[in-house]
Amino acid sequence: MGFSSLCRRFLFVASISLTFVGAAKAETILIMFDALGCPYCELWKEQIGPIYPKTPEAQIAPLVTINIHDPLPEGITLNSAPVYTPTFVLVHNGVEVSRIPGYPGEDFFWGLLDRMLNQLEEETTEGRT
Repeated sequence: MGFSSLCRRFLFVASISLTFVGAAKAETILIMFDALGCPYCELWKEQIGPIYPKTPEAQIAPLVTINIHDPLPEGITLNSAPVYTPTFVLVHNGVEVSRIPGYPGEDFFWGLLDRMLNQLEEETTEGRT
């Protein structure tokens, strides 16, 4: 990850932390739908997997991995079934907020995840979820 990406992530996380104050922490998860033999899933697990649990994003949305062919856990509602692996779905209070279909690489992943968390913040602030 480049220096400018790191700075953007720090500023984003600082702003989220100040406004979010953990409001969505317990009710929010990031689901990664994967499949055996998926090369992009393996790439994500190699590039992001080891660091994700240590990030502020993981404090807001802990990662839950589900095989794309397995049934959804009870209480989870998605807008549609995932088609690609990996697909990352941000879920708040059991309802899909947004998703990233596929893995576009490390720098794009963090930027897209930041957008998803911003959307969650807006919806939580407005009281929609």
